[in-house]
Amino acid sequence: MRDDDTIDDQYAHEGPTGRSDDTPSSVQVGVLRGGEAAPSLRTRLGALVNPLTRRPSRVALASGVVCCLGVAAFAGVQALPADRLDPVAAQPALTERAQEGVASRGQARTPVTATPTPAATRTASPSPTATKKATPKPKPKPKRIAPVAGLDQAQMDNAKAIVKAGRKMGVPRQALIIAVATAMQESNLYNYASGVLPESQNYPHQAIGWDHDSVGLFQQRPSSGWGEVRDLMDPEYATQAFLSALLEIPGWQNLALTDAAQAVQVSAFPWAYAQHEWRATEVVEAILA
Repeated sequence: MRDDDTIDDQYAHEGPTGRSDDTPSSVQVGVLRGGEAAPSLRTRLGALVNPLTRRPSRVALASGVVCCLGVAAFAGVQALPADRLDPVAAQPALTERAQEGVASRGQARTPVTATPTPAATRTASPSPTATKKATPKPKPKPKRIAPVAGLDQAQMDNAKAIVKAGRKMGVPRQALIIAVATAMQESNLYNYASGVLPESQNYPHQAIGWDHDSVGLFQQRPSSGWGEVRDLMDPEYATQAFLSALLEIPGWQNLALTDAAQAVQVSAFPWAYAQHEWRATEVVEAILA
């Protein structure tokens, strides 16, 4: 008799009062169909363990399964964090993390300024054409007309101012000649201030006269309603005042030069203007040329 058969016979007679019947089916002693006794537990274990038995493939399969299960279990243990393996040991680490979070929220935040990339900071180089400043053109100097008809430069410049003011008004050439001839008689084409009106001497002038309160190129009197002293000392204003009065005389174009001038000036010497007609004509032609 084999030892394993003795074990099987030893427990074969036990009933409800013996071993529990809850023994797994894989190790229970049973009877196969046909009356043959089922292999005992030792016999089955021996067949799995002994590499020289008749079931080598089962041994290899069992060893592989055991090996894989062991590797998987080891990997699972390694993958778990330390605080999950040991909650008690991980408690200080969790407390330290919570304290760090509270401290970081309580600290002042320093704003972070993004550093621009070299491509963003690169500015386009202005082209030479764009950076070149346009050179302002110098203002043309007024044309200086050489004196004619025996005048000096100051007289010629005053005659030019009379012609310029008349052209702004759009008066005909004959009115310009009458104006220049009148200024030749009244002031000899010099801008006069008045010794009677000290105020007139505060403005640019070339001579001082004493004929009542007469001032300027046309010796116009402020007291007669020609205008303010400061205005009558301006050659342009004085010329426009004279020509405006001339244009109001009916048929002035058909009058002799001396009569037209006298109608405006009301001088004590009405025939004196005629002597300047030819010189005034030469001066105006030189300026308009």
